[in-house]
Amino acid sequence: MSPTLIIGLIVAYFCILIFISYLTSRNTDSETFFLANRSSPWYVVAFGMIGTSLSGVTFVSIPGMVAVSQFSYLQFVLGYLLGYFVIATVLMPLYYRMNLVSIYTYLEQRFGYWSYKTGAGFFLLARTLGAAIRLFLVAGVLQLAVFDEMGVPFSVSVIITIALIWVYTFRGGMKTIIWTDTFQTTAMLVAVGVSIWLISDELNLGFQGMIDTIKASDYSQIFYWDFKDSKYFLKQFFSGAFIAIVMTGLDQDMMQKNLSCKNLGEAQKNMFWFSIILVFVNILFLALGALLYVYAQAKGIALPERGDDVFPFLALNHFTYFAGIVFILGIIAITYASADSALTALTTSFCVDFLDFKKRSEQQRVRLRYIVHAGFSLVMVLVIIAFDILNDDNVVTAVFKVAGYTYGPLLGLYSFGIYTKRAVRDKFVPAVCIIAPLLTLIVSYNSVDWFWGYEFGFEVLILNGFLTFVGLMAVSSGKVNELELAQEQQTA
Repeated sequence: MSPTLIIGLIVAYFCILIFISYLTSRNTDSETFFLANRSSPWYVVAFGMIGTSLSGVTFVSIPGMVAVSQFSYLQFVLGYLLGYFVIATVLMPLYYRMNLVSIYTYLEQRFGYWSYKTGAGFFLLARTLGAAIRLFLVAGVLQLAVFDEMGVPFSVSVIITIALIWVYTFRGGMKTIIWTDTFQTTAMLVAVGVSIWLISDELNLGFQGMIDTIKASDYSQIFYWDFKDSKYFLKQFFSGAFIAIVMTGLDQDMMQKNLSCKNLGEAQKNMFWFSIILVFVNILFLALGALLYVYAQAKGIALPERGDDVFPFLALNHFTYFAGIVFILGIIAITYASADSALTALTTSFCVDFLDFKKRSEQQRVRLRYIVHAGFSLVMVLVIIAFDILNDDNVVTAVFKVAGYTYGPLLGLYSFGIYTKRAVRDKFVPAVCIIAPLLTLIVSYNSVDWFWGYEFGFEVLILNGFLTFVGLMAVSSGKVNELELAQEQQTA
């Protein structure tokens, strides 16, 4: 495919995003940037969150995993339903009752200053790394498809990628993102649907034929019951539930969208419909993965060793010209839908949690917001380049591995805060939240020798959260937190 054509597609795509940004960023202030004036329609938020939660990882890595993991990833996705139920019934009522902008201010009211800064700091670390890994994927695809042939270094293509996001988010923030994500989710779903249809048509399969072919293939097994297998159902299901809780319910990025809804009831409707749709969308990606491998076998095509490379390789080298265009648009749409909101959430958290925005004038807020937004854009560039040098995992594994170690302390903090009434010695909380991930790493590394062959997967998150909870219990004073008790009495 011609690099000139791909660049033309990218330019046209971003012209649409910039136009949406222009329409939505007029007469904006900090309240608009952070929470879209709390006026977002719940159904628009729900639809846009599909693209945000999936990212380019799903578009490329999930289909690429099918050869090794079959449909076992669906066990993980089913766990999301439990996680989202907890978010809708436990966390969201708390956030709305406290009228939060940054969800980490809860930790200050519940525990104290150092707990608050620790929680916000772990979010900044987790989201920066997670967003950088996701952007690394699309930057790599564009490098393969466009920039290598033009002689442009990877670092330059990364800078271009981040700069494009900054252009359409720096003014409107969340209000812009609610609508750009809706457009990008639509583009992504059209791309995956068209890709499945084109492959099925190439293989002369109707709808029922496609389903029968996938069921008869070696890739369709969903449930695994061997306790020692990394694909064991209970491990996958509960890992998915806890990943959903931390990467959505304890994540400023995803919760910022929910908090932009008009009230709690609408936010809960958003979460309910979002979770149902997300399961079906992931089934589509797994079906696409099975069809990719069936197609390669039918055509006698030798595939790359890395699963992440399979879809890009086939789309850009063996599919029709139109299919290649659809692929490029799809991966751009789904990746930027995730990355743009991450950049806004990082800006929001840093401004609210570390720069005391409430005490500043609107003019100071705007100036600082621009500086912080540009600063995180630069940080993202540096992290992506570093990840390119160091990474040897497929991207989806890397994303959840990072989440297990960086979101674990947040899981422990919020669990302890919500399900106990004990106060903690606040100054010791940062140490607890650093020690817990280190102990988790040690246990995970030695689990095969220590636990009769048991190998930790994504459930390192659960272990990490548990160790954080135990550590908080160890540094708790045993006294009832009076502020927490007063809030409960007011609610009652």
